[in-house]
Amino acid sequence: MAEPFDLVLGGGQVVLPWGVEALDIGVREGRIAALGVPASAPAAARFDARGLAVLPGLIDAHVHFRDPGDASVETIATGTRGAIRGGITTVFDMPNTTPPITDAARLAWKQRHAEATAWCDMGLYVGATKTNVAALGALESARGACAVKVFAGSSTGDLLVEDDLSLERVMRSGRRRVAYHSEDEYRLRERRALFAEGDPPARHAAWRDVETAFLGTRRILALARKTGRPAHILHVSTAEELDYAARHRDIATVEVLVNHLTQWAPDAYERLGTYAVMNPPLRERRHLEAAWAAVADGRVDVVGSDHAPHPRAAKERPWPSCAAGLTGVQTIVPVMLDHVAAGRLSLSRLADLMAAGPARVYGLAAKGRIAVGYDADFTVVDPAARRVIEPGWLVSPCGWSPFAGTTVTGWPVATILRGQVVMREGEVLGAASGRLARFWGESVEHYADFA
Repeated sequence: MAEPFDLVLGGGQVVLPWGVEALDIGVREGRIAALGVPASAPAAARFDARGLAVLPGLIDAHVHFRDPGDASVETIATGTRGAIRGGITTVFDMPNTTPPITDAARLAWKQRHAEATAWCDMGLYVGATKTNVAALGALESARGACAVKVFAGSSTGDLLVEDDLSLERVMRSGRRRVAYHSEDEYRLRERRALFAEGDPPARHAAWRDVETAFLGTRRILALARKTGRPAHILHVSTAEELDYAARHRDIATVEVLVNHLTQWAPDAYERLGTYAVMNPPLRERRHLEAAWAAVADGRVDVVGSDHAPHPRAAKERPWPSCAAGLTGVQTIVPVMLDHVAAGRLSLSRLADLMAAGPARVYGLAAKGRIAVGYDADFTVVDPAARRVIEPGWLVSPCGWSPFAGTTVTGWPVATILRGQVVMREGEVLGAASGRLARFWGESVEHYADFA
């Protein structure tokens, strides 16, 4: 008699690397054990996915869970709980916390804290500074480390590496891909005096203008070319950057945010005011259209949320004193499914941008696709469900979303993490069971089963 499966997902339309097929998936010991399981196969549990689509577990490769920091805004526990409620199985968390994750001791604390409190699996960014360059090579190969993050333009927190000499030193400090916030700090400083406290929030896009973004990306790619260190340009927001990065695909990969695919100026600023302020800013519609063209022709590798919660009081201060950053980890899947329903991309392309793409760019091991031997992570969605993103559905203690009240077509109905159903029909199940994700380039001594 055949060994029973721990779980069989049956009857769904499964998004495979080679296409969408109707087949049953067998799971054993947290991994995908078989595709095309016969209906008679023994199983300890079954998940009826008829009428649903089964995607590889979706990844949000750009979140700020503010932990350590202010628990009234977000924590790893609340952020990851929101992630699985929204259909995300793995997140990569940024290092600009209080204090920032820039040395071995702080990274070790965060590793322990994540393993104790996370509801989904996590990768951890390490922050580059002008003083920790010598340690970056070791930090990037630590357990659960997804990448080094460089803030070449100022944003939330005090991590900033803006000059060419320091940027080049960072690029020569290791081997794995480095992720960049690529606005040009010098232009930001020069232009700050042109704007006054209390100006309309739409002025944010005039201050942090297209040239600021393009100069930053051009400088970073020139240094990446010089050093041979691959670069991942985060939250690319302009048509000019997308065109330029396409000429450097041997060293450059690109992330676009769901916000830059969904919201634009001046509409978003008129509707949301300071709740539309983020770095880099929401821009005119031509840039949104350029981002969709880049999604269509393969220039975009990853779509993320840049989930960056702030308290309402900080968001409601007059511009430019208001906090910059928008929430998004729990809403990115419904919003992107709505784009699928509107015909802007397919489910297969969504899986590429939010599963295979992050795995490829960051060297994530055993995740990102539905294939035998991979982790049994699945995002199960109803592509036809029509729902409203209600504020009461949100988990984040900051309590707001730029997409609150939005009606979408397509909804995550279950999240399965390593073979365990951790969310079904909006209900979070069981206990926190997230782990640190594995990445190529880590020392095998971290994992006994690799020995």
